[in-house]
Amino acid sequence: MRSRWNDAEASQLHGLDLLVYASRLVGAETSLVIWGGGNTSIKTRERDHRGREIAVLRVKGSGSDLKSVQRRDFPGVRMDDIAALLDRAEMSDEEMVSYLGHALQEPGGVRPSIETLLHGFLSADAVVHTHADAVVSLTNTDRAHDVIEGVYGKDVISLAYRRPGFRISRDVAHSIAERPEAKALLLERHGTITWGATVREAYEATIELITRAEEAIALRKKGRRAFGGPRVPLREPGARRETALAVAPRLRGLLSRSRRVLVSFDDSPGVTAFVSSVDAARVSQVGPATPDHTIYAKRLPCFVAATGEETPAALLDATERSVDAFVVGYTRYFEENRFEGAQLVDPLPRVVLVPGLGMFTAGKDRRTAGIVRDIYHHTIDVLGNAGAFGEYVSLSPKDAFDVEYWPLELYKLTLAPSEKELARRIALVTGGGSGIGRAVARRLAAEGAHVVVGDIDAASARVTADEIVGAVGAGRALGLEMDVTREASVRAAFEQTVLAYGGLDILVSNAGIAHSAPVVRLELADWERSFAVNATGHFIVAREAMRLLSAQGLGGVLVFVATKNVMSPGKDFAAYSAAKAAEAQLAKVLALEGAPHGIRSNIVNPDAVFQDSKLWSDEVRRERALAQGIAVSQLEDFYRKRNLLGVGILPEDVAEAVLFLASDRSAKTTGCTLTVDGGVRDAFPR
Repeated sequence: MRSRWNDAEASQLHGLDLLVYASRLVGAETSLVIWGGGNTSIKTRERDHRGREIAVLRVKGSGSDLKSVQRRDFPGVRMDDIAALLDRAEMSDEEMVSYLGHALQEPGGVRPSIETLLHGFLSADAVVHTHADAVVSLTNTDRAHDVIEGVYGKDVISLAYRRPGFRISRDVAHSIAERPEAKALLLERHGTITWGATVREAYEATIELITRAEEAIALRKKGRRAFGGPRVPLREPGARRETALAVAPRLRGLLSRSRRVLVSFDDSPGVTAFVSSVDAARVSQVGPATPDHTIYAKRLPCFVAATGEETPAALLDATERSVDAFVVGYTRYFEENRFEGAQLVDPLPRVVLVPGLGMFTAGKDRRTAGIVRDIYHHTIDVLGNAGAFGEYVSLSPKDAFDVEYWPLELYKLTLAPSEKELARRIALVTGGGSGIGRAVARRLAAEGAHVVVGDIDAASARVTADEIVGAVGAGRALGLEMDVTREASVRAAFEQTVLAYGGLDILVSNAGIAHSAPVVRLELADWERSFAVNATGHFIVAREAMRLLSAQGLGGVLVFVATKNVMSPGKDFAAYSAAKAAEAQLAKVLALEGAPHGIRSNIVNPDAVFQDSKLWSDEVRRERALAQGIAVSQLEDFYRKRNLLGVGILPEDVAEAVLFLASDRSAKTTGCTLTVDGGVRDAFPR
């Protein structure tokens, strides 16, 4: 591992800014830390609330990530309060957290790391703690002591596993005090601690420590077959994709029994080589690489009993049986290790390994599923490297349980803000590049949904998706080209949705066009084009959605954006009015067919939504003005005045109606038509 330190960049930085710089260098090395893992610190001199100069520890706070950490993520803890604890024999986690809360420079600010005392008890000015894959590979073997001594000699202290907290902080301090010549300390089955008189010294010590481990691993692995070589044949890329598309929705349904999750698929070379190997079934069930892995990915993955040659249907059956077996095993693990007050949380796996295919990971959103995926990539690396030195070992089930059900971690969950209305849901919006579709996509995303924006104009779809990502976060939207008149285009968009998020919960079928002309002047091609988009397009999209929703078994919602013309057709507007009426009938049929599967189907009828609309082209405006006997410049005012409330209808108004029908607010509503037209008497549904 090479040092990323740049003197030109670092020379302009001092104190906490320099620590932020070094922390981001550590975070940039994916093999050093998992998301949110690891922590860094410096000891400084600052003024307290009374203006006195005191010693302060600035340590990474809980919940921040090293690769993107900022100054505000380093709470200050008074060193005299930390030093007062060094001779104490015991301290519970709850006592420690409460105590540190009173020792903060900025009361009520970011909570300091659970390993704050580990940093504070050391005399060095700068400390770096990581969960480096290379080092964990050395410590997670049945020959850990001999391996570590063989790689590092007397330069490094090795400390047997202890759960993070007061005891390990005290033991680390005492161990280093007894071996002042040591350059680093390894926490077995956990990670590394390095230190220095400066931030750079601590950082460079980490790089040197990892490099020596990497060199030892490379030498030991030379000529060895990883994981015993292949056991199961790997499906060809095209077959893997087709199989993943068949498995993902059903798997998402299985993993959402307790609470809905999103699912991502990974068939990268390292993953497929591992899951298809001779050793995978055994070593994957030993345990996590570090305690932090347990928090996100659980102690064990679900390993599917598969030969790699099953049909998709047979593989689905095998996956379901394996998930059921995981739940039984996890529940037993809970009962065998539970302590008073512990309550069983979601017993379903977060990692599912499928021989011959790849890996599925689950999380409350795409970001979390991605974190779980990255964590298991770390696990695979550690499993492979450790196996070169001996038998891989891990935390005991009891130690893993104590981390997974650690009251402090569970308490952190209670501090998280409540999930939004559409959290954990996946929505696909057609015609989402402009107008109503764009407003709907943004509104659903604002309420927590992951949104796939489909539009025949791929660039506008991506613009909408980028706007959503900018507003609510990475991974929350996907912009795709989607021509609703072409089955292949629609199918491709649904497939990309499944591969990105695992399935679907909400379809907003909105894409539409308009053509205005008296019947006597209406060309057959224009009539057919209107029906292709405004009727058949809704059929093609809805059919794909129904297939996907039915496969998941989680119910679902269809919302069709129709028009006031369904109830009150417009003069010189036959192609549009007739096709949209067909759309509305389709929606009602789907309410009948979807009900047994928990799938609701409803309609929104807007009228005269001009803003940001591609439907109201210059030609359509001219034709509609001609039909009403008014000037084009009077058109918008004409439509506003003709409704009972005398209001103009905006895309955002329609989006609110779609949100109502897409959410659980309307959980007992199906086959309904909701008007958003300001009150057009002739278009009243009943």
